[in-house]
Amino acid sequence: MEEKPDELQFKVSNQLPTHITQSPGWGEFKTKMGTPAVRCDGVQLTLHKIPLIPYHIGYCPKVDPEKINWEGIKTAGKENRCVAIRFDCPNVIKRVVSEEMEKAFQKHCVKSPRNTFAKHTIFLDLTPDEETLLAQMKPKTRYNIRYAMRNKITVEEQTNKEGLKIFLALQRETAKRQKFLIHPDNYFRTLFETLKTRKMVHILVAKHNAQNLAAYVLLNYQGVLYYPYGGSSIEKRNLFPSNLLMWEALRLGKELGCTLMDMWGATDDKNDPWWGFTRFKLGYGGKLVEFIGSYDLVTNRPIYITFNLAYGGFWKIVNLLRNL
Repeated sequence: MEEKPDELQFKVSNQLPTHITQSPGWGEFKTKMGTPAVRCDGVQLTLHKIPLIPYHIGYCPKVDPEKINWEGIKTAGKENRCVAIRFDCPNVIKRVVSEEMEKAFQKHCVKSPRNTFAKHTIFLDLTPDEETLLAQMKPKTRYNIRYAMRNKITVEEQTNKEGLKIFLALQRETAKRQKFLIHPDNYFRTLFETLKTRKMVHILVAKHNAQNLAAYVLLNYQGVLYYPYGGSSIEKRNLFPSNLLMWEALRLGKELGCTLMDMWGATDDKNDPWWGFTRFKLGYGGKLVEFIGSYDLVTNRPIYITFNLAYGGFWKIVNLLRNL
């Protein structure tokens, strides 16, 4: 009997590796994008200007709670004219020693009205050998990988400007087909140029007879391989290029010395639009995990309330446009 995603729990302590969004490299990238990174002890946040007024929202994703100096970060927020600091989906797995850690957020913060970062992800242990990794996969996933190989799908690492160009074109095609929002091209160019110098970014491309069919941008930091961005063509999907591409991503992670793969975003709801790619990712034998929700450290309540009303209206418009 197949396990239900909400029954899966990754048996780890809360001593998770520091998330890449808390790394100096990520801070450098975000600063170049116009959202300056500020460090307070072991915590990193970025400053996001609120339109028309001289205030910011501080954004602090995937923080490690033990590193938060509450008085220090509150002072840093006020010094940088933050109306609030959003701790977006802290790096704490729900139901795994999370109660005590969440109490600190409840003491100092209010619940955020929304999560920007995905509240769920899929973790895949990369320490087993390749034969074991294949054996742990769903039979259909394993079959699709071998089918792609038999039909001459190839995967190449193209961590260069040409590879980035291929990825951008495929991602735009995917976004148009599936009706989701993506960052502008300059976001990915800046990400690529910043993290490439630190050897933290890799681009894999799946091809058939020199035709580009799928591409992933993969990131690595402190022994974790991240899969945040991907794109694929509608052409030759029956040859399962994305299945082989993910397998080669796992192999690349092992080659880089990573012990864990974080597939970045997922859902536990079969009626959610994300369920299709969640099912795809689960086919590789990983575990669906849920993080605790987001919290806001508020330093200017009147403006914070007004901002949330305006921001909520923005997302209602976005969701309406998606369904047109």
